[in-house]
Amino acid sequence: MILRWFLSKTVRDACTVVKHYRRLLAAQTDILSAANIGAVEAKIGELRAAIAEGHKGRINIKAEELQFAAEKNLRPYPHAAWRENVEVLLVALAVAMAIRTFFLQPFKIPTGSMQPTLFGVTGKNYLAPGGDPDFKVPTGWERIKQGFQGTSYIDIVAEADGQLEGVSAPVGIKIIDFWQTFKVGGKEYRIWLPPDFGEPPSRDINAFMYRTGFYANAGRVYHKGDHLIKLRMDAGDHLFVNRLTYNFAKPERGEIVVFQTKGIFNPNPNNPLENTMPQDQFYIKRLVALPHEKVQIGDDRHLIINGQRLDASTPHFERVYGFNPNDKPDQSVFSGHLNGSVAATYGQYSYLPFFPNSETVFNNDGNTYMVMGDNTCNSSDSRVWGTFPAENVIGKSFFVYWPLTERFGWGNQ
Repeated sequence: MILRWFLSKTVRDACTVVKHYRRLLAAQTDILSAANIGAVEAKIGELRAAIAEGHKGRINIKAEELQFAAEKNLRPYPHAAWRENVEVLLVALAVAMAIRTFFLQPFKIPTGSMQPTLFGVTGKNYLAPGGDPDFKVPTGWERIKQGFQGTSYIDIVAEADGQLEGVSAPVGIKIIDFWQTFKVGGKEYRIWLPPDFGEPPSRDINAFMYRTGFYANAGRVYHKGDHLIKLRMDAGDHLFVNRLTYNFAKPERGEIVVFQTKGIFNPNPNNPLENTMPQDQFYIKRLVALPHEKVQIGDDRHLIINGQRLDASTPHFERVYGFNPNDKPDQSVFSGHLNGSVAATYGQYSYLPFFPNSETVFNNDGNTYMVMGDNTCNSSDSRVWGTFPAENVIGKSFFVYWPLTERFGWGNQ
């Protein structure tokens, strides 16, 4: 029977017919009479017998008889084409959700903590101090090319005198925003397909206000002809997260993992009792310490795990520790990992309570992990808020699918 199915298209088509009418019969069993059900079941049985026999002519005849019996005894569905299209759509959505839940989940990087390995949302405000207000926004093919590289521009000139009067929330669906509006001097301006503005430096600041410069220019009176916004935005990397592997193997040191922030306490330096960590987000960092390990950060900007110094020969740390030790640590370049005293020496963010200096040894007791960003000069990570439970990990970085830059693909590990 199985061999015949592979060798004969007639048998395969007949099996599809049987499956189709069995499904329709099952869906209508509660509203059909016993006679109707029996008539269709009898023809299904005859077609199955013909399939087992393997005679093509008999199979075709019994398939036609089954179709006739079904049309006579089954109830027709209103708007059958619509029903079928909806069923196909629902099946596609179910498959997509299953893939997202168990195999590959799309993830967007909002911040720059993993640069230059993976980029978050970055922008340039040409109207800010030190900017270039005379910059000419690209047009034509150059604009299209940069669009594929994740770069978008917003260039809006005031049509009336006045101050900023309000900014609306973006209008759209979960995966895309269609437009966003703001009002100056009674005139409403609409930004079509507004870019992702990333995360502002504080939860109290609107990302749109921060990126566009409206926050810094609060109360300013604009005049007709003034530039309201002149902004370049570079999209953060969009990648697929591999959710399957960690069901069968534990995470390894150096892998780039995505984890939930639920349960992580990030103290406010000015109020140690306040938790500044949102509890409903996902973060992405490089895994540096496994359960039951002793962790230090040396003044040479290298991690020391259980007394063993990590270096560029350590798997997954080739680029992290491939920096020139004579170069000072800087933003968005590989600079190793900084403890608090080294960060302070170079004028970088130095509130790193878990690793204030090279003598501090952190005992990672329990089934917990520690992670750090590759952009160690600008990363809120385990140096600031410590560990998190192993069950918070949902997967690891797999494939960058947008934008189409040199980071596209699966080589960013």
